[in-house]
Amino acid sequence: MAKNKRTPIDTSTEEKIKEAARVVFHRKGFAATRTRDIAEEAGINLALLNYYFRSKQKLFELIMVETTVAFFRTMDIVLNEKNSSLEEKVAHIVSNYIDLILKEPDLPIFMLSEIRNNPDLLLQRLPIEQVIMKSVFFQQHRQAVGEGGITEANPLHFLLNILGLTLFPLIASPLLKRVGNLNEEDFHQLMEERKKLIPVWIKSMMINSDYKPILMDESKLKEND
Repeated sequence: MAKNKRTPIDTSTEEKIKEAARVVFHRKGFAATRTRDIAEEAGINLALLNYYFRSKQKLFELIMVETTVAFFRTMDIVLNEKNSSLEEKVAHIVSNYIDLILKEPDLPIFMLSEIRNNPDLLLQRLPIEQVIMKSVFFQQHRQAVGEGGITEANPLHFLLNILGLTLFPLIASPLLKRVGNLNEEDFHQLMEERKKLIPVWIKSMMINSDYKPILMDESKLKEND
């Protein structure tokens, strides 16, 4: 007798489910999301969703890791660019993250919630320490401190100030829109202005006025490895 064979996976349906899960999890988080919510978002029945992904937890972990990888990949590219200066990296980080979160406004709350709730999972799956602490960005920062170009010796303060000035207005956008009586277009214009202003503020806070941008050459990179 021939054995029953499982129907081959339809990758288009699988991707449709993953995209729906991404939308719902980003908007509602893990606890408030039901598998039925994902099925409805994907336009399929619950039985079909369970056929492809039998566990909400496993589907969530997949979406969380993919989301976080994409978030940190953006940072990785900028932080490890060898041919840009420290000041240019600041401008690129600000611009890239403002563009990303204006496109996906639910992303920062999702990221903050899951980084808080699942730090061990993220650290197991992602080389976050390698991406950030051993980056060209931090090497350039150390070099600038050594040369007297930057007054703040702790690179984490430097990075946290950039991310805080960039991400907080996006996280607090519902409140800021209400307080400032801003519509969506006004808020987008405000964030476009911050793309130019934040690098200026960062420079005035931490970089001496006579500081010249630093480019890392290959010999310095090897010395720091």
